[in-house]
Amino acid sequence: MTLISAAEQYKILEENIAEIITKDEFMKKLERSVAENKPLRCKLGIDPSAPDLHLGHAVVLHKLRQFQELGHHIIIILGDFTGMVGDPTGRSETRKQLRVEEVMANARTYQDQIFNILDADKTEMVFNSQWLAKLNFADVIKLASTLTVARMMEREDFSRRYQDNIPISIHEFFYPLMQGYDSIAIRADIEFGATEQKFNLLMGRQLQREYGQEPQVAFTMPILVGTDGVQKMSKSLGNYIGITEPPAEIYGKTMSISDDLMPEYYRLATALPGREVDLILEQLNSGNLHPRDAKMRLAREIVTLYHGDAAAQAAEEGFKQVFQKGEMPSEMETYSITAPVGLIDLMLIAGLASSKNEARRLIEQNGVKVNSENVSDIAYQIDRADQFVVQVGKRKFARIDVS
Repeated sequence: MTLISAAEQYKILEENIAEIITKDEFMKKLERSVAENKPLRCKLGIDPSAPDLHLGHAVVLHKLRQFQELGHHIIIILGDFTGMVGDPTGRSETRKQLRVEEVMANARTYQDQIFNILDADKTEMVFNSQWLAKLNFADVIKLASTLTVARMMEREDFSRRYQDNIPISIHEFFYPLMQGYDSIAIRADIEFGATEQKFNLLMGRQLQREYGQEPQVAFTMPILVGTDGVQKMSKSLGNYIGITEPPAEIYGKTMSISDDLMPEYYRLATALPGREVDLILEQLNSGNLHPRDAKMRLAREIVTLYHGDAAAQAAEEGFKQVFQKGEMPSEMETYSITAPVGLIDLMLIAGLASSKNEARRLIEQNGVKVNSENVSDIAYQIDRADQFVVQVGKRKFARIDVS
């Protein structure tokens, strides 16, 4: 355990939190933890419904890392069982239930990515099927009896769907009950989740009381806005920065955000201490720090978190070369192909587009260049032996050796 006092821990851990329910209970848990030299049991549940983590997911993981560094015990619950039901939070319709194979494949990917942030040696990772799959029907009835329909309908998403005459399946009511039961199974002291997860976190508190346990403290975390500056970060919306993306991609995407997003990204997406962030933002607001330089520092800090300082420096040099000097990047992937080849197929081979439809759209929108010349013809073909550089947008390049 850490030698830091409860008050000092509280000051560190309350930074960049949307809400702590309740602050008094959290302080009491910290004080008891220090007095008994016993770490708090800190829970984060993840339903592996998608295989890639982005900076939005990382907000809560970095907070967990802070708890971990102060000596507390981190428990990641991979919801292989709840994932087959699907969290209805924020949904306007019933979520598609995942197959076991999908859940487990995504869970394995999550395991690999989570330890880019958390210390694997100090993290307990469990599947909630270990206890949920063992409940018999009598257990389920007992669990369901702790909650009224009226309370469940307090959830905004359920209430809205009911008013709009959109079906709500009975199994969706069980999701918050199952998530709450997870807290009972591991005897959680603290549970973390995004602000939209508040109902589920409070359900854990209620159920722990019903089962004779001290209720957990709920930490709700801010939701990171995506690179579009409008909606929350989401891979499906294309406004995300993935934590396993190449350094140059992370750097370039960060540089693309609007200036007014920088304070939020500095606080939620970097590991800089709050005092240092305050100083940077103070210099930015006073005009002593140019927005471009502040954003380059931000991009460098984010890349360093996931790829290290050397990769961050290289990404910055590459960005300067391409965007400030107007040059081609010195390093790019090279692909060898045989002529003739259509530009659409070439973009797929080089990973410059994820589908033929996307490739067509990029070409039609004048987002593709071959040897620095815009190409707007979707039927464009390379039919001679030579070396070409294909550029998509501002950040994606590939060198093509054609024989």
